[in-house]
Amino acid sequence: MLMRRLRSAPQPVALGLLALATGLSIGLSAMPGTPGSAARAQAQAQPQSSSATLPALSVEQARAAANRILEAVRSGDANLRYSQFSDELKAVSSPSMVAATMRTQPKLRRWTLLSVRSGLRSTTVEASLITSKGQQDLFMVLNDAGQLTGYHIDLTDEAASLVARDFVTALSQGHFITARSFLSLPMQAEIPAERLQLRWQELERQTGSFVRILKAVEADSSSDQRLVLVHTKFNRLSDSLFVILNSNNEIINVDFPNDPIAPKPVR
Repeated sequence: MLMRRLRSAPQPVALGLLALATGLSIGLSAMPGTPGSAARAQAQAQPQSSSATLPALSVEQARAAANRILEAVRSGDANLRYSQFSDELKAVSSPSMVAATMRTQPKLRRWTLLSVRSGLRSTTVEASLITSKGQQDLFMVLNDAGQLTGYHIDLTDEAASLVARDFVTALSQGHFITARSFLSLPMQAEIPAERLQLRWQELERQTGSFVRILKAVEADSSSDQRLVLVHTKFNRLSDSLFVILNSNNEIINVDFPNDPIAPKPVR
């Protein structure tokens, strides 16, 4: 049984256990050998020639927008933070959800803006953050209005099983913007938060409501990919979600079970 993808030309996957996966894939394909997040995020968005249209934002506009976003995070102002979302992100969030997410995140102390990569439809700003839990590298993707359309925190040094567990936890709590942030930036460009929401809702229609994560296990790995099985209990049954990460711990494919294991009788 092979994974069913939503992309027309899937890349080869060097994971033996992946052949066991089947179901509601969100269509993320592996991109082995590709450089880091910021470069990947804008690879398809760079101007193709000197005659191409101007980028979405100038460097100055992008830096100003990034500073406004980070200041809202530091201040803890959920209403302001929500107002800085693109319409696509607002559709799956609310100020109260933003406030709930911000309460779980480390306190932002200060930041330094690093690179700005301008594309035709979006601009990616890299920032180095100093938080109450230490240093983090953040990539923010902005639209031509300077609104946030996606973000990714560098989790290269985290355990792959922890990243996969946190991803599923965010899905189960309805925090689809947070869940999407665990995807690689090129995949975020293809997978809107609304699509993640749809896939999770389709899964729960088959399995019943989420109860808890039983465990997350790194089941297989190669030089550039890792497969984590997130064993999850729903109120009708338990099943495993297949989460595939690249060597930078960015999620590049997720497979939800299409035919969950039938409920077992009580013993």
